[in-house]
Amino acid sequence: IFSFFVSASYEVIKKSSIEVNPNVIFLPTKNYTPDWDSLDSRPLPKWFDEAKVGIFIHWGVYSVPSFGSEWFWWNWQGIYNENYTNYMERNYRPGFTYQEFAPDFTAELFDPKEWAEIFENSGAQYVVLTSKHHDGYALWPSKYSFGWNSKDVGSHRDLVGELRDAIVKNTKLKFGLYHSLYEWFNPLYLKDKASNFTSKHFVRNKVWPEMQEIVSTYKPEVLWSDGDWETDEDYWESKEFLAWLYNKSPVRKTIVTNDRWGRGTGCKHGDS
Repeated sequence: IFSFFVSASYEVIKKSSIEVNPNVIFLPTKNYTPDWDSLDSRPLPKWFDEAKVGIFIHWGVYSVPSFGSEWFWWNWQGIYNENYTNYMERNYRPGFTYQEFAPDFTAELFDPKEWAEIFENSGAQYVVLTSKHHDGYALWPSKYSFGWNSKDVGSHRDLVGELRDAIVKNTKLKFGLYHSLYEWFNPLYLKDKASNFTSKHFVRNKVWPEMQEIVSTYKPEVLWSDGDWETDEDYWESKEFLAWLYNKSPVRKTIVTNDRWGRGTGCKHGDS
């Protein structure tokens, strides 16, 4: 089970008068510094300004219970929503854990080439896959998500890589990735939260390495950040990450980002 969300891109800055390649933006020798004035001055990649419709996919361990939404684990064991607790009592044994859903996330019917063809035939110009939602389960063999990724448990496949290759090699679509900054029950995150976010164990050991890993490995042309709202961009080191993304990453000329980089950043920064 997976869900599709159609989104529309819109222009957030004035188009440059400089003639540019339709697939990339013109980037002079400017070096973006880790502050919003500098980062927000980066031109919008032209391809995104012209890509009017995209497809957003939520797919992960939460697809196994097929109940509610991708927020299943939190609704069940974070806020103890009665609908979810009753569902689990009716259908699973006492003591069943969310992690026990993972072996059944086999993706046995997943045909990336078929998906790519469907996406292209829909008329969409780009596709964004949920690489990791708030449950922390990674759809790629992440070195920073030990035993909690699609290669180690579940399908034993690199789901991000397979879909990326099918799209890039067989269509003209742009490929993007959603990535959640926070993880509901990650001990490192909870430790930082308990310190009122004065420590950065989670950011330094999980968030930064993981985001650099997916950008360097899969070269997405959209990076859709989420899970930022419990604290500000200084904890997440978002400005520093975006400076790296725009200056040094392999997709620095074409990458598009959204606006969820810390509490209060929504509708203020990013490309969409």
